[in-house]
Amino acid sequence: MRFDGFDRDEGNLAKCCKHGVSIEEIEDVLCGNPAVRPDPEHSEREIRIRAIGKSQTGRWIFLAFTFRERDNRRLIRPVSARYMHAKEILHYERAEATARFEK
Repeated sequence: MRFDGFDRDEGNLAKCCKHGVSIEEIEDVLCGNPAVRPDPEHSEREIRIRAIGKSQTGRWIFLAFTFRERDNRRLIRPVSARYMHAKEILHYERAEATARFEK
């Protein structure tokens, strides 16, 4: 996933951090190798994308984000972030294992 940086302001920082996920963790996941999927249910005004990944501390994080173009730069604007629950992690890991097996 190619991007040139992050688009942040008080609005999206407050929403992202309200579940305890730090900006550093969000950027860590997005700079890594997250599983990324479109989010058509929430893409009415702009294209939204969902991402799942692990932070450097080993915590699984679910993110929603969009891209913004500014000054010829492609920026990621996090929309929301939260830690995943144990059942979600188990479901995700099983789905990933099945996908790898089917390849």
